[in-house]
Amino acid sequence: MAGMVKTASFPTITLAEHRRSELWRAMVKGEAFDVETGLPESELRAAAARANTRPDPSWWDFSREYMASRWRTSAAKTREGVADSLATVALAMMGDGKKAPTPEEVRLAMRWAVVPAHHGEEPPRELAIACAWLEGRSLPLSALTDPKVVRDVQYRLSFKLDDSPAAGETYKRRRRGFNTAMDYAIECGYLDANPLVGVKRSRSARGDVVDPRVLVNATQGTQLLTAVSYVGSLHRNRGRRLVAFFACLLYAAMRPAEAVGLRERDCYLPGRGWGTLTLRETRPVSGKKWTDSGKRHDRRGLKSREVKADRPVPIPPLLVTMLREHIKEFGTAKDGRLFFNERGDVLGTSSYWRVWQEARLIALPPDKADSPLVHRPYDLRHTCITNWLNAGVPVAEVARRAGNSPEVIHRRYEGCIDGHEEVNNRKIEEAMGWAEK
Repeated sequence: MAGMVKTASFPTITLAEHRRSELWRAMVKGEAFDVETGLPESELRAAAARANTRPDPSWWDFSREYMASRWRTSAAKTREGVADSLATVALAMMGDGKKAPTPEEVRLAMRWAVVPAHHGEEPPRELAIACAWLEGRSLPLSALTDPKVVRDVQYRLSFKLDDSPAAGETYKRRRRGFNTAMDYAIECGYLDANPLVGVKRSRSARGDVVDPRVLVNATQGTQLLTAVSYVGSLHRNRGRRLVAFFACLLYAAMRPAEAVGLRERDCYLPGRGWGTLTLRETRPVSGKKWTDSGKRHDRRGLKSREVKADRPVPIPPLLVTMLREHIKEFGTAKDGRLFFNERGDVLGTSSYWRVWQEARLIALPPDKADSPLVHRPYDLRHTCITNWLNAGVPVAEVARRAGNSPEVIHRRYEGCIDGHEEVNNRKIEEAMGWAEK
């Protein structure tokens, strides 16, 4: 190294071979070696951390500590999102060695291990080897000062396990979770700064812009809702009880979790004219291990709003009629919710997802069924917001009704707005004095 030779002696051949193996692994990883001491940079960092009495936990230990600090004050969805971020970064912080766990095993092991209730428990049999590996070989936090490790962290946040680019929203959520973890690391004195500050995603971050191909026209929307009513007609009206549910997404731009939490007392449904839905609650699906109640659905306020805030949304007479008919035919759950499963429990994502996929096959021709057209129920919300914008509703009002910020509406739907070119061109001609008299 740099033309210099460093030597060391050991009491046994076995210890010498072990040391040689450690240095060889560092060289294969591409680590730089210090000219003065001949040691790999990772060993120098660890030695400096010990000399400064600065704690330097492994990524495994830090992740469990950090999640425990966030658990009590976080919603179930937030907990799951943070766990996903920590598990994603674990792929870049897992160290080397033979018989390393697969990326999928690493993610599953980390997501299990960071749940505070699992501390002190033996991991499930299928995760035991991966957990033992990560506990013993995860890199220390100080490794995040190595540019190569930081680049790998950035890659893991930006790409999926199959090496295809992650969606824009997925990347933002993961990066946000990592950033908050780094804030905690700095507070605890583990690090001096966030290693990803100034590091930008290599590809375009506009992956959250709505694809116009997912939007339906008025006729297709009607056909899809009709098709929903046909699904499971011989099995407890499986689809019919969800027609109004999907209509809430298509005509009121509700998020699925908002529709799941909608109660009769939140609905003003007059005999004629427009009505109003006052949204107060969401029922997002997070999984039993993330919720305080131990149930799959969490119970939260509206997204990005104060806990007790509500959002009144005017609804057209068509949706008013559909909701009135729904209540008349199916009634409500014990707590007043309009949409519930056959047992009266909270409507699950898998239930309405299956109905929607079957309805698409009924309503759409084969070429459309194989296309991105309303592939997800959430695309009905995108359609509604786009319709409001194309109708000329001010962006600020669209944002209020949809529960977004105007900035998000501008960014996500700019490629879906049409029909206003002529009007805007005429305004420019008039302002410039070019308009024909």
